[in-house]
Amino acid sequence: MKHNEEIHDEIGENHIGSCATNPVRDDAFAISDDEKIEKIKKDVENILLTLGMDLTDDSMKGTPNRVAKMFVKEIFGGLNPARKPKASTFDNNYKYGEMLVEKNIIVYSTCEHHLLPIIGRAHVAYISNGRVIGLSKMNRIVEYYSKRPQVQERLTMQIVQELQEALGTEDVACVIDAKHLCVNSRGISDIESSTVTSEFGGKFKDPQARREFLDYIKLETKF
Repeated sequence: MKHNEEIHDEIGENHIGSCATNPVRDDAFAISDDEKIEKIKKDVENILLTLGMDLTDDSMKGTPNRVAKMFVKEIFGGLNPARKPKASTFDNNYKYGEMLVEKNIIVYSTCEHHLLPIIGRAHVAYISNGRVIGLSKMNRIVEYYSKRPQVQERLTMQIVQELQEALGTEDVACVIDAKHLCVNSRGISDIESSTVTSEFGGKFKDPQARREFLDYIKLETKF
């Protein structure tokens, strides 16, 4: 019989997600960003002191505050629904009816198991059923859902679901090809491997449409 700690370690080491939504508490936004920064600053300071770092050194003095601000306002900023981009859509007046593909959207995310970076590219496509969305909004949606502790499978699904809701169509697809530094820089330390995830909705479940999309992106991602 495995103990809970062993099970949790096994889940983390194998990068297995436990839920389709980010596990955020109900009281996650009960305090302000500034209050969060102050609390995290003290925690980072304690970690560094425990590791034996000299925080009186000029190079290290500001590190706890810098890390706390980065956590709250940058790399985990996508946890805050107030930062969710407005996905404005427009009438497809020019009646473009083929798939639109946005390739090579940069993904910077953070693995929720080891808090190490996930770095890669997202390829997103949709087929309009009467509405279109600005190209930069697709990038912003990818960025928003990336800026939180994540698993890549969930991130891929969230991007598709958000675009489906915004566009009012199931015909959305996303493929992400990314390196996980928790695999590349620790554990097995395989610096060459990357992880590919995909989510296909509506017409993209048809083999021909899926093949056309995959031909467009060719998965020749370079990091």
